Amino acid sequence: MSTSVAPGAGAVITGLGTFTSLGRGASDTFDALCHTKSGLRRPPAGHLLDGTVDVAGLAPDITAAEVLPPSEGRLVDRYVLMALAAADDALADSGIVVGRDVDPHRVAVVVSSGAGGLTTYEAQTAARAERGATAISPYLLPGMLPNMAAARIAIKYGIRGWSAAIATACSAGAHAVVEAARLIRYGEADVVVCGGAEAPLNPTSALAFAHAKALARGWEDPERASRPFDRARNGFVLSEGAGVLVVERAAHADGRGAAGYADLLGWGVTTDAHRPTTPRPDGEGAAGSMRNALASGGLVPDDVGYVNAHGTATKLGDIAEARAIRSVFGGRSPAVSGTKSMTGHLLGGSGAVEAAVSALAIARGTLPPTHNLDEVDPQCELDHVRGGARKQRVEAALSNSFAFGGHNVSVLLGTASTRKKRT
Repeated sequence: MSTSVAPGAGAVITGLGTFTSLGRGASDTFDALCHTKSGLRRPPAGHLLDGTVDVAGLAPDITAAEVLPPSEGRLVDRYVLMALAAADDALADSGIVVGRDVDPHRVAVVVSSGAGGLTTYEAQTAARAERGATAISPYLLPGMLPNMAAARIAIKYGIRGWSAAIATACSAGAHAVVEAARLIRYGEADVVVCGGAEAPLNPTSALAFAHAKALARGWEDPERASRPFDRARNGFVLSEGAGVLVVERAAHADGRGAAGYADLLGWGVTTDAHRPTTPRPDGEGAAGSMRNALASGGLVPDDVGYVNAHGTATKLGDIAEARAIRSVFGGRSPAVSGTKSMTGHLLGGSGAVEAAVSALAIARGTLPPTHNLDEVDPQCELDHVRGGARKQRVEAALSNSFAFGGHNVSVLLGTASTRKKRT
């Protein structure tokens, strides 16, 4: 395997944090995926979605007091709280202390969301309708804007460098990881805290997807509802959560004796320019993002052993992605898994969580399976990991994220180039 990035000069992942329907913690989440444990269930009585959808991916409860000081915790949207929890875990996992191990001006934060705090906005709109204009809180905007996860993380940790949120719907988290790799590669940061978060489990969002016939329906067992690439799939399961990665210049990580999970070798970004909500049927936009990622990392298709698919379990989307993978890899399909079969679709949080899963797959030599893949759709034939995790060492992996608007993002990961390795 060849790469255009010299050892020690690239971007390495040194910290991981996830907060999903499978619980809190990247390692535990990865173990749950490998043991085909599902985080999908019926919304309990009293939940905002009770009576609206049959199944959802609900993350654990979290309060502002767990991640923010009392003076900062008023009317903060759930997506921000989950992002902060994931960032706390990722930074602790990396061992980095901003200001001690790295100049705060050389640290960046890019944590995205597809829609920001829509649940808080909906609640405030309902309060105004019931009680009038005085019901609107002055804390509404700093509590729910799409950039506020990034801003709150920067404030909490004293991060003074480049900071942003990228709003590209379901590709937002992956776009943040791409931006981290770019910032490291082009010398604008030594450390980047990156990822995505989403809290879309409110009636308006759920009904919009349901009326568009995008959500899985009719499954008596909620754990069976998300079925990427399966013949019987009929939509995705709306979910919530966050994923945050600490990405570091490899030479900087080596300098402090840190270990890496995986390198960020390259990235690919394309636009379908087709329709707002459906992919190009031939999958060429997705294929282009994967080819661009390989070119960015100086690799060829045969170098890649694993693809963590976008795999939402929609009819058109899965077929288009399968066609794209076959187009890029020809007659040799790498191992493919769709972990949304167990996490559900976290929208803007998915790409970051799945990049973390891909990094752990490389570090541990274990590929999580696609759950509920009972009968592969003939149009989705690939080397699917199914029936359980697969022990397989891979030198490089792709993590795919595709979104409304035709945003295609592929992140290329490889074996960590740091002297010490994480598992």
